[in-house]
Amino acid sequence: MTYQMKILDAACLMLAVIQGVMLASLWFGVAPHPPRAIPLFAMAPFLAVSIGTALMARVLISERIGQFLASLAAAMALLSFGPQKYFDPAFDEIWVAVIASQLTVISIAYALLRKRDAS
Repeated sequence: MTYQMKILDAACLMLAVIQGVMLASLWFGVAPHPPRAIPLFAMAPFLAVSIGTALMARVLISERIGQFLASLAAAMALLSFGPQKYFDPAFDEIWVAVIASQLTVISIAYALLRKRDAS
């Protein structure tokens, strides 16, 4: 497995863990937790799909579809933890997850760009 693939694999696992913890905090009502719903969708199903996408990407990471799924997992993570969260009233409670998620998304982009350049 190349270095870029290891980065993608680890980053997808990181996103799954962060989103899984947020989903658990929503289910158990542990603050801070995401809202039950936003105008676009309910959060629990969205987080479940986000986690599933990241884990599918890990399984298929050496294939093109896995790399596409890693990109999709990164985009879905940005819906939950993107730059808009800097303006969230609860930012002082969630900043660690926001910054870790954004760094993880950056590492996915880096690995995919490096892999493309190496091809």
